[in-house]
Amino acid sequence: MAWFSPKPLLIPDIIALNAVSCSSKDAVVDGDRVFSWAEFGTGTTKIANALHALGLGHGDRVVILMTNSYEMIEAMFGVIRGGFCAVPLNCAITDAAVAGMIANSGAKAVIASGEHIPRIEALRGQLGNECREHLIGVMPQDNDWHDYGAMRDAATAAARETCIAPSDECNIIYSSGTTGLPKGIVHDHACREAWGSDMAVALRYHSGARTLLNLGLFSNISWVAMLATIFAGGTLVVQRRFDVEQCLEIIQRERITHTVMVPLQFQQLLECTRFDDYDLSTLDAYMCCGSPLAVGIKQDIVARMPGDFIELYGLTEGLVTILGPEDMLAKVESVGRACPGQQLAVIDDDDNELPLGEAGEIVGHCRFMMAGYHSNPEADEASTWVHSSGEKWLRTGDVGVFDDDGFLYLVDRKKDMILSGGQNVYPADIEATIIGHDAVHEVAVVGIASRKWGETPLAVVVLADDSNIGNDELTAWANSRLGKQQRVAHTIFVKELPRNANGKVLKRELRSRFTDLKF
Repeated sequence: MAWFSPKPLLIPDIIALNAVSCSSKDAVVDGDRVFSWAEFGTGTTKIANALHALGLGHGDRVVILMTNSYEMIEAMFGVIRGGFCAVPLNCAITDAAVAGMIANSGAKAVIASGEHIPRIEALRGQLGNECREHLIGVMPQDNDWHDYGAMRDAATAAARETCIAPSDECNIIYSSGTTGLPKGIVHDHACREAWGSDMAVALRYHSGARTLLNLGLFSNISWVAMLATIFAGGTLVVQRRFDVEQCLEIIQRERITHTVMVPLQFQQLLECTRFDDYDLSTLDAYMCCGSPLAVGIKQDIVARMPGDFIELYGLTEGLVTILGPEDMLAKVESVGRACPGQQLAVIDDDDNELPLGEAGEIVGHCRFMMAGYHSNPEADEASTWVHSSGEKWLRTGDVGVFDDDGFLYLVDRKKDMILSGGQNVYPADIEATIIGHDAVHEVAVVGIASRKWGETPLAVVVLADDSNIGNDELTAWANSRLGKQQRVAHTIFVKELPRNANGKVLKRELRSRFTDLKF
């Protein structure tokens, strides 16, 4: 029998402990406003108590539609500390999508800020009765709304005894919808504790971490950074909207040590004409994820930025690989190895596990896998692969291959694969060739209908500013370097590629846009 039997420490416990042990230390910086850990602890406690005072019950879901700010962080973690489930939504989605996600989540309350208050007000008729009674806004103009600041300030600061179990829902994050309708990904408290502690180690967080957040705080990429920083007892620095020069200025002024960004952001930083004017020497460790990162950009980051650059491949549903600085140049084309404690494999179309060196769908298991998709058993079943041990593993929908050293190389999204003449054609291979032309700034390849081949590749290209190359010239250049079945039928020039809030190219939108094309 153990002498001590400590209870699991969950996110609410870590925040409460930090509020005491790091009381005077900066917890959140939002522009000129600085909040200590004691203030953050009190604020989240008051939000939790205020929601209880409104009549919300344990496990009730609270939608959060807010612009990046201190209040958004306070609201999300106040919801969690109260034993409720936080449902942060992407601010860039349509009003119809907002209404659909509120309905799908079964939310009992909505917290909104600024320009999002009128959006929710316009949807009031589509909300459930209980949700309509619990509309909370940051400085609302409508008297039917609860004022966020007034509600928080009026609440008691005394921590309430809330029994939160590891299996209780912590948050629901809706998928980006790159391959279909968004699904609600449920993380329980045990899962989120594992995300925080495991990622804090893998991404090299420490108590002196000052973490810049400039992606939407609804994103799981931001949650990884927030949870790792909270576990380390560091400081969160908010950038309300990403701007290249402002980002560089914040890194310099706030002495940023850590950040997480998507490939497009790193590319824009490196392209900034004033990049070398800023002092980035405080950068310690920073991570890129969200979509594949071009090899050339990886090499530029290593050459031009200080500190440890880390690439992460992973899913909001769970599973992570890490390519750290020790292996970055030697294995630059890979996305690294599985984090310690994770199991990964690749399987064929018949669900058989494949040996090293053969490409197949990536599957895996880890301790921070999602609890499942909210109210979507069909999606749960479709995302499950059963290991020979009987254990349920997660299907990623990505195609990859492992080398002899256990490093994973992404081949493509399984659903983006093009079936041309009965052969599998991977757009990523074609994109890697086309991006090598000096005239090409960005490229996405999708499959379109072909009378001869069934499907054939179409290249959608954003040209570099000073380029005057023609469609046929670029197509011919690419096809001279591609295999016979990889050759693109046509090249189309666009001003920009459609992306989600995390910078991932929405290929389904491109396929839909060019669905009438036939070659």
